[in-house]
Amino acid sequence: MNGPGFNDWRLVVLSPLPHWILWLLGVGLVLGVGFAAWGVRREPTRWRRYLLWGLRAAAGVAALFFLLEPGLRRLQLASVKNRVAVLVDRSASMGFPVEAGGPTRAAATADFLEKAMPQLERLRERFTLELYGFYPELSPVTAAQLRGEPPRAGRTDLMGALRAISGGDPGGSGKKLSGVLLVSDGADNAELAGGVGDRGRRALEELGVPVSTVLVGDGALRDLAIEGVKVDDFAFVRNAVTVEVSVRARGFSGTTTNAVLTREGAPVGSKEITFRSDDEVQDLSFTFTPDQTGRFVYTLSVPVFQDEAVADNNSRAFTLKTIRDRIRALLVVGRPSWDERFLRGLLKQDANIDLVSFYILRTLSDETQTVNDQRELSLIPFPTDEIFNTRLHTFDVIILQNFGYTEPGLSIAQYERNLEQYVQNGGALLFIGGDRVLGEGRSNLTTLAQALPVEPAGGPANPEPFKPRLTPEGMRHPVTALGAGTQGTEAAWGALPAIPGLNLVVARPGATVLLEHPFTAINGKNAPLLALWDYGRGRVATLATDGSWYWAFTSHASGTPTRSYERFFGNSLRWLVRDPELTTVTLSAEPPSVEPGQPVGAVVTARTPDYQPAVGARVRVELSSVESRAVVGAQEVTTGADGAVRVEFPPPSPGAWKLKAQVRMGEKELGTAEDAVAVRAVGPELADAWVRPALLEEIAEATGGRSFRLPQAGLPDIPLLDPPVVEVGRSRDEPLWDRWYYLAALVALMGAEWVLRRRFGYI
Repeated sequence: MNGPGFNDWRLVVLSPLPHWILWLLGVGLVLGVGFAAWGVRREPTRWRRYLLWGLRAAAGVAALFFLLEPGLRRLQLASVKNRVAVLVDRSASMGFPVEAGGPTRAAATADFLEKAMPQLERLRERFTLELYGFYPELSPVTAAQLRGEPPRAGRTDLMGALRAISGGDPGGSGKKLSGVLLVSDGADNAELAGGVGDRGRRALEELGVPVSTVLVGDGALRDLAIEGVKVDDFAFVRNAVTVEVSVRARGFSGTTTNAVLTREGAPVGSKEITFRSDDEVQDLSFTFTPDQTGRFVYTLSVPVFQDEAVADNNSRAFTLKTIRDRIRALLVVGRPSWDERFLRGLLKQDANIDLVSFYILRTLSDETQTVNDQRELSLIPFPTDEIFNTRLHTFDVIILQNFGYTEPGLSIAQYERNLEQYVQNGGALLFIGGDRVLGEGRSNLTTLAQALPVEPAGGPANPEPFKPRLTPEGMRHPVTALGAGTQGTEAAWGALPAIPGLNLVVARPGATVLLEHPFTAINGKNAPLLALWDYGRGRVATLATDGSWYWAFTSHASGTPTRSYERFFGNSLRWLVRDPELTTVTLSAEPPSVEPGQPVGAVVTARTPDYQPAVGARVRVELSSVESRAVVGAQEVTTGADGAVRVEFPPPSPGAWKLKAQVRMGEKELGTAEDAVAVRAVGPELADAWVRPALLEEIAEATGGRSFRLPQAGLPDIPLLDPPVVEVGRSRDEPLWDRWYYLAALVALMGAEWVLRRRFGYI
């Protein structure tokens, strides 16, 4: 039946007619046979009736034979083996010991595969055997590689590996999968991290193959770990923030220890923990109040015990960015005035400002027309010591308005050093002139004067009304930006009314003058009205007049006030407290929290004093350890057309790190900026040394497989699908209907029936 090269055959229909036509013709033949039988139903002789029926049926079958055109299809068939896949977990947790003092889980897996090799070889007789490690991507692996190459994958994704092996043949052979043997510790931290669940069970059932599992590792390891930290991405300065911590202890029943929270080495809080079982999670919370803005690295840690399986997961570093929800301002005024009234009213109505204000009603030398000369000078005693000594650091900005007393009960001379150090360490000071300060000879604050960007020129104030003029720097500075663009700002200042008088001062070297007197000159330069500078880590601005309240009376000719007065002081305060939108240099760590082995990136953006992009500025970025203060890396780069540049440092060791950027344009320094980076000691993969046998058992149960544990003497008996799969190499069709004797048989049958019908008396 089969010729050379063919080992199978089958009958086929070779008719070119569509199937529906063949069905219609077949129905017609059946009806023809039926009508012929009906015509001889009254034949009295039984054998004649049966003979005519048989001849007509045989003729119908012969006609159907020619209609279908049957043929013989010769085939060359070969059996194809299905695939069996062995998946080995290559995540970093497989580097943990199987038991205390024992080999690693990867080494135990290599031992298992070597012992199972004879059974695996016998399995190759029926299946194509494939051995893969998943990282989570699939890659061929051998027992020797398991011993010699430590597992490094940063996560365990069991479902991803099963989908990859069942979704297609990695080798490209197109063979079907009959079963999977999964070797892992079950420490999934991806899709199945929370267990199989209903959704996971459906996904496992959709694989369509039995998955048998082999658990590697012992659940008796001792380990103390920071399992989780919950905290917002940012907090508000001087507002309480809570950090929630989960500490997991395995094998520490009856042990008492402490969890400690630090901020860049400085202690923040400590909690005592007592574990009552060998597998327990303690939830702790640390509540503290940040006192500085910026990004800082916080570290949570628990002690490392001698026999722990993993030491690196006993600490967890994270970053917390502290911002201002409100500017806390202290306003101290020399005496009541319209200037004081307008400014205090403006600050009180601003929802973003938390204002504390004091002003002197009268001094001992004022004539009060009262009999009791010992009467208090104010409603409450002026708390100079509490303000300028105890509480000074709690304020974001200090505003001294026409305050320069020399009387012992009112003078702040003894607190000058506090104020100067407050600014030096990052505080903000707005110094507003008047008849008691800046050249009037009423005060002698020599120490505080060092922090001011101006110094008295000597002589009385100039009482002539004038409209201030913007300097070239003032045209572009954000403090004096009252309109859109340079022209809008210049027009807005030109529309303001004149102010009555000016304290005569001169700008110190390094100060930036934004507003000046249009015609009064000192030493050949126009007298400054508004000057500012950076002093140490802080900022200072000086307004040499007590007549700025006139700017509140803006024109209403258009029906809408311009609010230039509010905008000017709002800009001034934002610049003083270093609002991120108004700084010339910004530095951002990308990302602020770095996983182990990942590089540290930073983006620096620089602007010129007129707040244009600093193109081609020289930037030096340093990476230093918070603990040792040592600089471990430095890079010098140049900004691009947008004034920005990105740098990247090689992966540092775990801990808290600081980034610092210094930007120069030519010989002038544009500014500095800092940010913090937390480098984790371990990622999620190494945070827990525990094995998860229940997860592997659920995977096997959901797919119809079986679950086992190491050690095993060899390959266990695992269920496999083995459907018959064949592959057609080549085929050839040979027609059967075109033989002459088939046609002769049809003619003979039809002729015999016709002759007999005529002989029996039928037409």
